[in-house]
Amino acid sequence: MKKVLVTYITHSGTTRDVAEAIAEEISKTGFEAQVFELAEVKSTNDFDAVVIGAPMIIGWHRSALNYLKTHKAELASKPVALFLTAMSLTESPSPEMQGVDLHIDQKLITPPQKPGRFSFKESFTTLKHYLAPVLKAAPTNLKALAFFGGRLDMYRLKWYDALFVMLVVGAKPGEKRNWPDIRAWGASLPALLKLEEK
Repeated sequence: MKKVLVTYITHSGTTRDVAEAIAEEISKTGFEAQVFELAEVKSTNDFDAVVIGAPMIIGWHRSALNYLKTHKAELASKPVALFLTAMSLTESPSPEMQGVDLHIDQKLITPPQKPGRFSFKESFTTLKHYLAPVLKAAPTNLKALAFFGGRLDMYRLKWYDALFVMLVVGAKPGEKRNWPDIRAWGASLPALLKLEEK
């Protein structure tokens, strides 16, 4: 049976919950999915595919980006999927991503206040702004990338992260996870990662 590593970074448990739901759906399709916090992952050698998730606060979590950069060669040998949890995503054109399936929870998207023009705050929540550093760090075998709503609890953030989220991004505390959408993406991953048993 092929094995999928679903690994994550979390501040308050939000991204862990998403990772666990994704792993459950992968398991239902007949593949083995194991869930670990990213800091616990020593090697991906025993896995046939890797899924990595982390929250957006001031960009995608720095530890996730660093992991992609330092393990780029190792990850290039197997299919990889990434998921990002966020509280705000301004409607904007998708960047060119050859061979990568991009999934966005449509409930997360909000149109810009002025059509065709982004405000200062909105410019921090466009696809281009969010994805540029992620795509630069991503391994060559990236197959799928997803944006999901998260959950924001200001009391669980470091003061400077909370300040950025409130003043720059303008995100409001609350729950935005869309479980049917998250689970549907998880169920679709074996096909997206081309893991079909032969």
